[in-house]
Amino acid sequence: MKDGVSGMDTLHQRLLKYSTKDERHRGLYKNLSNKVIANYPDGTQKVIFNTTEPHLVENEMADLIDWANQQFKLNEIHPLVIIGLFIYEFLSIHPFQDGNGRLSRLLTNLLLLKNDYQFIQYVSFENLIEQKKKLYYEALMDGQKNRYLDAELINSWILFFLDALVTLIHRLELKYDVFKSKGGYLNDRQKKIKEFIEKNQPIKLNDLLQALPDITIHTLKKDLQYMKTEQVIESIGKNRGTVYIIKFED
Repeated sequence: MKDGVSGMDTLHQRLLKYSTKDERHRGLYKNLSNKVIANYPDGTQKVIFNTTEPHLVENEMADLIDWANQQFKLNEIHPLVIIGLFIYEFLSIHPFQDGNGRLSRLLTNLLLLKNDYQFIQYVSFENLIEQKKKLYYEALMDGQKNRYLDAELINSWILFFLDALVTLIHRLELKYDVFKSKGGYLNDRQKKIKEFIEKNQPIKLNDLLQALPDITIHTLKKDLQYMKTEQVIESIGKNRGTVYIIKFED
Protein backbone atom coordinates (compact mmCIF):
# COMPACT_ATOMS: atom_id res chain seq x y z
CA MET A 1 0.00 0.00 0.00
CA LYS A 2 3.02 2.30 0.24
CA ASP A 3 2.57 3.37 -3.39
CA GLY A 4 -0.87 4.81 -2.62
CA VAL A 5 -3.50 5.40 -5.26
CA SER A 6 -1.09 5.15 -8.19
CA GLY A 7 -0.03 1.74 -6.94
CA MET A 8 -3.66 0.62 -6.86
CA ASP A 9 -4.11 1.72 -10.47
CA THR A 10 -1.04 -0.25 -11.49
CA LEU A 11 -2.26 -3.40 -9.75
CA HIS A 12 -5.61 -3.17 -11.52
CA GLN A 13 -3.91 -2.62 -14.86
CA ARG A 14 -1.68 -5.65 -14.41
CA LEU A 15 -4.54 -7.81 -13.16
CA LEU A 16 -6.58 -7.16 -16.31
CA LYS A 17 -3.62 -6.96 -18.68
CA TYR A 18 -4.87 -9.80 -20.88
CA SER A 19 -8.59 -9.04 -20.65
CA THR A 20 -9.55 -7.37 -23.93
CA LYS A 21 -13.07 -6.52 -22.73
CA ASP A 22 -11.56 -4.42 -19.92
CA GLU A 23 -9.06 -2.60 -22.11
CA ARG A 24 -10.87 0.77 -22.05
CA HIS A 25 -11.10 1.08 -18.27
CA ARG A 26 -8.05 -0.95 -17.25
CA GLY A 27 -6.20 0.85 -14.44
CA LEU A 28 -8.76 3.68 -14.28
CA TYR A 29 -11.27 4.49 -11.59
CA LYS A 30 -14.87 4.00 -12.65
CA ASN A 31 -16.85 6.74 -14.40
CA LEU A 32 -20.20 4.94 -14.23
CA SER A 33 -22.16 3.81 -11.19
CA ASN A 34 -21.96 0.09 -10.50
CA LYS A 35 -23.51 -2.44 -8.17
CA VAL A 36 -22.23 -5.55 -6.45
CA ILE A 37 -24.14 -8.43 -8.01
CA ALA A 38 -23.87 -11.97 -6.69
CA ASN A 39 -23.66 -14.69 -9.35
CA TYR A 40 -24.66 -18.04 -7.89
CA PRO A 41 -23.82 -21.53 -9.26
CA ASP A 42 -27.44 -22.11 -10.30
CA GLY A 43 -27.24 -19.10 -12.63
CA THR A 44 -29.29 -16.72 -10.50
CA GLN A 45 -28.15 -13.19 -9.67
CA LYS A 46 -28.84 -10.86 -6.77
CA VAL A 47 -27.95 -7.21 -6.19
CA ILE A 48 -26.01 -7.12 -2.92
CA PHE A 49 -25.54 -3.36 -2.59
CA ASN A 50 -24.93 -0.11 -4.42
CA THR A 51 -21.37 1.17 -4.30
CA THR A 52 -19.69 4.57 -3.99
CA GLU A 53 -20.60 7.01 -6.74
CA PRO A 54 -17.81 7.68 -9.29
CA HIS A 55 -17.20 11.31 -8.32
CA LEU A 56 -16.46 10.26 -4.71
CA VAL A 57 -14.16 7.33 -5.47
CA GLU A 58 -10.80 9.08 -5.67
CA ASN A 59 -11.17 10.83 -2.31
CA GLU A 60 -12.58 7.77 -0.56
CA MET A 61 -9.77 5.57 -1.87
CA ALA A 62 -7.12 8.10 -0.84
CA ASP A 63 -8.63 8.27 2.66
CA LEU A 64 -8.81 4.49 2.89
CA ILE A 65 -5.18 3.98 1.87
CA ASP A 66 -3.99 6.72 4.24
CA TRP A 67 -5.98 5.14 7.07
CA ALA A 68 -4.55 1.67 6.42
CA ASN A 69 -0.96 2.92 6.23
CA GLN A 70 -1.40 4.84 9.47
CA GLN A 71 -2.94 1.87 11.29
CA PHE A 72 -0.14 -0.46 10.23
CA LYS A 73 2.39 2.05 11.58
CA LEU A 74 0.55 2.62 14.87
CA ASN A 75 0.31 -1.13 15.48
CA GLU A 76 -2.66 -0.64 17.85
CA ILE A 77 -5.04 -2.90 15.91
CA HIS A 78 -4.16 -6.46 14.94
CA PRO A 79 -2.94 -6.50 11.32
CA LEU A 80 -5.47 -9.18 10.34
CA VAL A 81 -8.30 -6.92 11.50
CA ILE A 82 -6.80 -3.97 9.59
CA ILE A 83 -6.61 -6.09 6.44
CA GLY A 84 -10.18 -7.30 6.91
CA LEU A 85 -11.43 -3.74 7.40
CA PHE A 86 -9.48 -2.51 4.38
CA ILE A 87 -10.92 -5.20 2.11
CA TYR A 88 -14.47 -4.49 3.32
CA GLU A 89 -14.10 -0.78 2.57
CA PHE A 90 -12.43 -1.48 -0.78
CA LEU A 91 -15.33 -3.71 -1.84
CA SER A 92 -17.83 -1.15 -0.56
CA ILE A 93 -16.25 1.62 -2.63
CA HIS A 94 -15.83 -0.71 -5.63
CA PRO A 95 -13.47 1.81 -7.22
CA PHE A 96 -13.08 0.23 -10.66
CA GLN A 97 -15.65 -0.52 -13.32
CA ASP A 98 -14.82 -4.23 -13.17
CA GLY A 99 -12.34 -6.59 -11.53
CA ASN A 100 -12.88 -5.31 -7.98
CA GLY A 101 -13.51 -8.75 -6.49
CA ARG A 102 -10.42 -10.24 -8.09
CA LEU A 103 -8.32 -7.25 -7.07
CA SER A 104 -9.59 -7.51 -3.48
CA ARG A 105 -8.28 -11.09 -3.30
CA LEU A 106 -4.94 -10.00 -4.75
CA LEU A 107 -4.76 -7.17 -2.21
CA THR A 108 -5.59 -9.63 0.57
CA ASN A 109 -2.66 -11.83 -0.44
CA LEU A 110 -0.27 -8.89 -0.80
CA LEU A 111 -1.18 -7.41 2.58
CA LEU A 112 -0.91 -10.78 4.30
CA LEU A 113 2.53 -11.35 2.78
CA LYS A 114 3.63 -7.83 3.67
CA ASN A 115 2.64 -8.54 7.28
CA ASP A 116 4.61 -11.80 7.27
CA TYR A 117 1.71 -14.25 6.90
CA GLN A 118 3.75 -16.30 4.45
CA PHE A 119 1.37 -19.28 4.46
CA ILE A 120 -0.99 -17.50 2.03
CA GLN A 121 1.33 -18.18 -0.93
CA TYR A 122 0.72 -21.92 -0.55
CA VAL A 123 -3.10 -21.84 -0.53
CA SER A 124 -5.80 -20.21 -2.65
CA PHE A 125 -7.91 -17.48 -1.07
CA GLU A 126 -9.63 -17.06 -4.44
CA ASN A 127 -10.70 -20.70 -4.51
CA LEU A 128 -12.04 -20.56 -0.95
CA ILE A 129 -14.18 -17.49 -1.68
CA GLU A 130 -15.59 -19.27 -4.73
CA GLN A 131 -16.55 -22.23 -2.54
CA LYS A 132 -18.07 -20.02 0.16
CA LYS A 133 -19.65 -17.48 -2.19
CA LYS A 134 -23.04 -17.45 -0.48
CA LEU A 135 -21.55 -16.82 2.97
CA TYR A 136 -19.15 -14.28 1.46
CA TYR A 137 -21.95 -12.18 -0.02
CA GLU A 138 -24.13 -12.53 3.08
CA ALA A 139 -21.31 -11.26 5.31
CA LEU A 140 -20.73 -8.27 3.02
CA MET A 141 -24.43 -7.51 2.72
CA ASP A 142 -24.91 -7.64 6.49
CA GLY A 143 -22.81 -4.50 6.82
CA GLN A 144 -23.56 -2.91 3.47
CA LYS A 145 -27.30 -2.74 4.01
CA ASN A 146 -26.64 0.11 6.47
CA ARG A 147 -23.80 1.77 4.54
CA TYR A 148 -22.94 5.26 5.89
CA LEU A 149 -25.34 4.80 8.83
CA ASP A 150 -24.55 4.35 12.51
CA ALA A 151 -26.12 0.91 12.22
CA GLU A 152 -23.43 -0.24 9.76
CA LEU A 153 -21.83 -3.14 11.61
CA ILE A 154 -19.22 -5.35 9.99
CA ASN A 155 -18.88 -8.01 12.68
CA SER A 156 -20.16 -10.67 10.28
CA TRP A 157 -17.59 -9.72 7.65
CA ILE A 158 -14.62 -9.69 10.05
CA LEU A 159 -15.65 -13.07 11.48
CA PHE A 160 -16.06 -14.47 7.96
CA PHE A 161 -12.67 -13.09 6.92
CA LEU A 162 -10.85 -14.52 9.95
CA ASP A 163 -12.66 -17.85 9.67
CA ALA A 164 -11.59 -18.04 6.01
CA LEU A 165 -7.95 -17.63 7.06
CA VAL A 166 -8.32 -20.34 9.70
CA THR A 167 -9.80 -22.66 7.06
CA LEU A 168 -6.86 -21.98 4.74
CA ILE A 169 -4.38 -22.73 7.53
CA HIS A 170 -6.14 -26.03 8.24
CA ARG A 171 -6.00 -26.91 4.54
CA LEU A 172 -2.30 -26.18 4.47
CA GLU A 173 -1.75 -28.34 7.54
CA LEU A 174 -3.53 -31.22 5.81
CA LYS A 175 -1.35 -30.73 2.73
CA TYR A 176 1.73 -30.82 4.92
CA ASP A 177 0.58 -34.00 6.66
CA VAL A 178 0.20 -35.73 3.28
CA PHE A 179 3.56 -34.38 2.13
CA LYS A 180 5.17 -35.48 5.37
CA SER A 181 3.69 -38.98 5.18
CA LYS A 182 5.41 -39.43 1.81
CA GLY A 183 8.76 -38.29 3.16
CA GLY A 184 8.85 -35.40 0.73
CA TYR A 185 10.15 -33.00 3.37
CA LEU A 186 13.47 -34.86 3.65
CA ASN A 187 16.37 -33.94 1.40
CA ASP A 188 18.20 -36.64 -0.58
CA ARG A 189 20.85 -37.12 2.10
CA GLN A 190 18.23 -37.54 4.84
CA LYS A 191 16.30 -39.99 2.68
CA LYS A 192 19.44 -42.13 2.43
CA ILE A 193 19.75 -42.08 6.21
CA LYS A 194 16.11 -43.05 6.62
CA GLU A 195 16.45 -45.88 4.11
CA PHE A 196 19.54 -47.25 5.89
CA ILE A 197 17.79 -47.16 9.28
CA GLU A 198 14.71 -48.91 7.85
CA LYS A 199 16.82 -51.77 6.52
CA ASN A 200 19.19 -52.14 9.47
CA GLN A 201 17.43 -50.86 12.59
CA PRO A 202 18.30 -50.48 15.34
CA ILE A 203 21.48 -48.69 14.30
CA LYS A 204 24.11 -46.56 16.01
CA LEU A 205 25.80 -43.40 14.81
CA ASN A 206 28.95 -45.38 13.96
CA ASP A 207 26.89 -47.64 11.69
CA LEU A 208 25.84 -44.60 9.69
CA LEU A 209 29.39 -43.25 9.55
CA GLN A 210 30.61 -46.53 8.06
CA ALA A 211 27.69 -46.92 5.65
CA LEU A 212 27.72 -43.28 4.50
CA PRO A 213 31.39 -42.21 4.62
CA ASP A 214 30.78 -39.14 2.44
CA ILE A 215 28.68 -37.54 5.23
CA THR A 216 30.52 -35.92 8.15
CA ILE A 217 29.67 -36.79 11.74
CA HIS A 218 28.55 -33.19 12.32
CA THR A 219 26.09 -33.36 9.43
CA LEU A 220 24.83 -36.78 10.50
CA LYS A 221 24.11 -35.54 14.01
CA LYS A 222 22.22 -32.54 12.64
CA ASP A 223 20.20 -34.74 10.27
CA LEU A 224 19.36 -37.23 13.00
CA GLN A 225 18.20 -34.45 15.30
CA TYR A 226 16.07 -32.94 12.53
CA MET A 227 14.51 -36.32 11.73
CA LYS A 228 13.74 -36.83 15.41
CA THR A 229 12.09 -33.41 15.59
CA GLU A 230 10.01 -34.27 12.53
CA GLN A 231 9.13 -37.61 14.17
CA VAL A 232 10.60 -39.68 11.36
CA ILE A 233 12.88 -41.57 13.74
CA GLU A 234 13.27 -41.97 17.47
CA SER A 235 16.28 -42.66 19.66
CA ILE A 236 16.63 -45.18 22.44
CA GLY A 237 19.33 -44.96 25.11
CA LYS A 238 21.92 -42.30 25.83
CA ASN A 239 25.38 -41.24 24.74
CA ARG A 240 27.36 -44.00 22.99
CA GLY A 241 24.63 -46.51 23.66
CA THR A 242 22.05 -44.54 21.65
CA VAL A 243 20.36 -46.43 18.83
CA TYR A 244 17.95 -45.12 16.20
CA ILE A 245 14.82 -46.71 14.81
CA ILE A 246 12.01 -45.59 12.52
CA LYS A 247 9.17 -44.02 14.43
CA PHE A 248 5.91 -45.80 13.74
CA GLU A 249 2.55 -44.01 13.71
CA ASP A 250 0.39 -44.60 16.78
